Amino acid sequence: MKEHHLRAPLSLEDVLALSAGDIVFLSGTVFTARDKAHALMRREGCPVSLEGAALYHCGPLIREGRVLSAGPTTSGRLDRYTDEILGLGVRAVIGKGGLPAAPFLGRAVYLAYPGGCGAAAARQLNVVGVHLKELGMAESLWQFEAVEMGPMIVAVDAHGGDLYRDVRESAQKTMAL
Repeated sequence: MKEHHLRAPLSLEDVLALSAGDIVFLSGTVFTARDKAHALMRREGCPVSLEGAALYHCGPLIREGRVLSAGPTTSGRLDRYTDEILGLGVRAVIGKGGLPAAPFLGRAVYLAYPGGCGAAAARQLNVVGVHLKELGMAESLWQFEAVEMGPMIVAVDAHGGDLYRDVRESAQKTMAL
């Protein structure tokens, strides 16, 4: 297990250097997207380039241009969009609860950010802009400048490592005893 301090946009080399279980602190551009933003981007395309992007499954609370809370939302319900989003060049998906490993192989990572840490994340994010504003605050595509956002755990790496799968398998073996 290693600790990495990365800057987004991320390169493929950045992603390939990560292994499941590594700790990541991320600086640079981070976008947020939830259900409505994903659906709209599927229908109409993305209003910004996501090449090398870190995409945070999050519905932030913003007041007067300041992030008040930015905790992760459950990624599982966005699973159906994963392959398309990674196809736009996203190199890291951030959220809670995990996603299947297959779409990440050779191209991206899933970073687990602890649920319940919305206030901590808010201190690590500064608003740069907002896209798809018509979707409302929580569903808009927010653009942040992250400053050492983390710690996050590489839960799914680009090599097939998947901590969620490992835990499920371990639990199944234990229950079978």
